[in-house]
Amino acid sequence: MSDFYDTPFAMDHDHVFLGPGHEKNERKTWAVIALCGTMMLVEIIGGNLFGSLALVADGLHMSTHAGAMLIAALAYTYARKHANDTRFVFGTGKLGDLAGFTSAIILAMIAMLIGYEAISRFMSPVPIRFGEAIPIAVVGLLVNVVSAWLLSGDDHHGHSHSHGHDDHAEHSHDDEVRHIETAGGVFALSIFEEGVPPVFRLQAQAEGAQLPTQAITVTTIRPNGARQDFTLSRTSDFLESTTAIPEPYAFMAVVRLPEGEYSVAFEEHDHHAHGIDTRDHNMRAAYIHVIADAAVSVLAIIGLLLAKTFGWMWMDPVAGMVGALVIANWSYGLVRNTGGILMDINPGNAMTDKVRAVVETAGDRLIDLHVWRLGPGHYGAVISVITQESQRGPSFYHAMLRQLKGLSHLTVEVHAQRRAALVDGN
Repeated sequence: MSDFYDTPFAMDHDHVFLGPGHEKNERKTWAVIALCGTMMLVEIIGGNLFGSLALVADGLHMSTHAGAMLIAALAYTYARKHANDTRFVFGTGKLGDLAGFTSAIILAMIAMLIGYEAISRFMSPVPIRFGEAIPIAVVGLLVNVVSAWLLSGDDHHGHSHSHGHDDHAEHSHDDEVRHIETAGGVFALSIFEEGVPPVFRLQAQAEGAQLPTQAITVTTIRPNGARQDFTLSRTSDFLESTTAIPEPYAFMAVVRLPEGEYSVAFEEHDHHAHGIDTRDHNMRAAYIHVIADAAVSVLAIIGLLLAKTFGWMWMDPVAGMVGALVIANWSYGLVRNTGGILMDINPGNAMTDKVRAVVETAGDRLIDLHVWRLGPGHYGAVISVITQESQRGPSFYHAMLRQLKGLSHLTVEVHAQRRAALVDGN
């Protein structure tokens, strides 16, 4: 057995693993800081001029809000400016996750402080100046609503799309379905994602169309001329391939039916990047901080109104305790997600299964595989392969795996194993 290790070919790339909306999110965060900073100054100065301690207190609270946003903004700026700094071995993509983890810890501390204050006021009620408290809570809510609007967008709602499907679940997009009109009826050939990796599925599309009783084949022809055969076998009321389809899904598919051969074209689309975690946890932390603050403001307004109207003074601390529990729950989820990324926990089976499928489709054996997240929408992988094709080196697997969206950094170790010689016993 001979070994091949990664070649200089693998280093012909940069190490910039920032999210696609990095600069836009950076601008959004600085805009929220400007809003909160302005509101903070107005409340503190106004409170001192008009002798309102409640206004000063809310201004100081707004300063903690601006401080949390400042962590996010500085993380964005630093990560962008040092994206090409070679001291960061795998880039600065994780800096946002570190900032998100820090913000989550701050949220947890705020939840504990609110909870402590709520319990203290529940045990020892204090007089409330409703005339000042309610308007300030309303103003705080408005500021948080505007902040949430400034931070709004799809950046903090990114999903990994590693869907789980039951045995009969259908999950094929319209543009992944090709209709084949034959003398025996109309059939639909689709790329079906029953977990990952995807497979071909052939179904009868109209009444009278009868699926072949025997297995049929589909041959894919890619732009570079590479061909691959897939055997479709009967499963329930459809035919399904037994071999996974490697990405990208850009090829001509030749379907061999009893009525003849039919060719249909498939093209690659952005939504094929299933299993790619593009969530920006830095933006998500900032957004959660704003939403948490808004939730506390809503609860505070409800508690104050009930206390003022019905004399239920206990409603104010109860609202505070509910708010503390909500913030603590959000903080826990953020700590769990960002902490896992910082510790290089495998982000899920989606990318792992795709890499494994590509290697095994080539007829080789994967003996070691490590996948981790480098930044929003970027994954790194280290693989070790055993192959009986002596001419296959690391560049061969780089070329095959480069097609996987989101796999931004790859290190390959190849063990070339000689085929066993056939000995004639006669």
